[in-house]
Amino acid sequence: MDKLKITGGVALNGEIRISGAKNSALPILACTLLGDTPSTVSNLPHLHDITTMIELFGCMGIQPTIDEKLSLEVDASTIKTLVAPYDLVKTMRASILVLGPMLARFGKAEVALPGGCAIGSRPVDLHVRGLEAMGAIINIEDGYIKAELPPEGLHGANFLFDTVSVTGTENLMMAAALAKGQTVLQNAAKEPEVIDLANMINQMGGHIAGAGTDTITINGVERLQGTNFRVMPDRIETGTYLVAAAITGGKVKLKDTDPHILEAVLLKLQEAGAFIDTGKDWIALDMKGNRPKAVNIRTAPYPAFPTDMQAQFIALNAIAEGTGTVTETIFENRFMHVYEMNRMGAHILIEGNTAIVMGVDKIKGAPVMATDLRASASLVLAGLVAEGETLIDRIYHIDRGYECIEEKLQLLGAKIKRVAG
Repeated sequence: MDKLKITGGVALNGEIRISGAKNSALPILACTLLGDTPSTVSNLPHLHDITTMIELFGCMGIQPTIDEKLSLEVDASTIKTLVAPYDLVKTMRASILVLGPMLARFGKAEVALPGGCAIGSRPVDLHVRGLEAMGAIINIEDGYIKAELPPEGLHGANFLFDTVSVTGTENLMMAAALAKGQTVLQNAAKEPEVIDLANMINQMGGHIAGAGTDTITINGVERLQGTNFRVMPDRIETGTYLVAAAITGGKVKLKDTDPHILEAVLLKLQEAGAFIDTGKDWIALDMKGNRPKAVNIRTAPYPAFPTDMQAQFIALNAIAEGTGTVTETIFENRFMHVYEMNRMGAHILIEGNTAIVMGVDKIKGAPVMATDLRASASLVLAGLVAEGETLIDRIYHIDRGYECIEEKLQLLGAKIKRVAG
């Protein structure tokens, strides 16, 4: 199993390009199932989860093709089976995003429950209840969500999410796009990735209003046609490289990104002492060689501070001047990286859902283990600023969300390489 070896102490400097957003690309790919003509999706990140979605299409009889511009064309008319098998779904929870479009377009869907997910933990039940509100007939048996349409098809409904769910909002938006009548989703997710999906559906001939607010209105249409769509830039990748520059006292420019989709993160970086400049599709950060100042963070649904940037800011606070608190309100058990950072000499205490981070002058390299996607990114950041050598194990987590992370960091001057396990 591959590992990342990092020799810390280099201030990052230079320019890199930001990849397309995985959390937008996956629902966009699922959305191609709604079109009765082929769709072409560009700016896809080269990540394992994208490959898994393409494999899932292959299992269904759909064979996407890649053109000379590395865009993916999907023709859903060749679909042969309406089953998303457990072997693939267990490796990627976002596979559930095919449930709504398969059901709405083809009248039936069988999607395995995501690995390790009882119905009710994480809001898979919201997908089911929302589709049932539109008239879907759903049974959960043998570890599968088995859904079919009533004779009259899906109809519009008013649905209130008990808790904000990004994938739940996306799944119901896609199903409602082909339902009869009007669907209103209340307490809907407001993330930029939801707006990106709504733009895709509207480009296909759909009628969605209110994306980006907590009330989304979908007027169903009889058919949707294929389209060409470019996936938005990855705001979490953008934020991670900005923190990498800040934590090392460096200066970077990130291209092909959008400063408007991570305003909460930029504000906290400025609070930490970073000088930030932005343009239409770029962000520049300069620490002027200074050590960051500790900041207080509280995660919450968009447009507040994203849970997917929490671990990176714990790494920043670990070597910052002062003490910062980081409160996690979205997910449980999302402080696994803290124990690994403390092994590197960080001084972090956990009280309930809050990490109290007392900044230290320096941390030291050590063998550490990645526990999830964003936690592993935070260990890379810690390794960049640590004295000596850091060896990060189980980096398959990183590869799920960051395209060519070591190559991009090398372009900024980092001493990082992938080594065989």
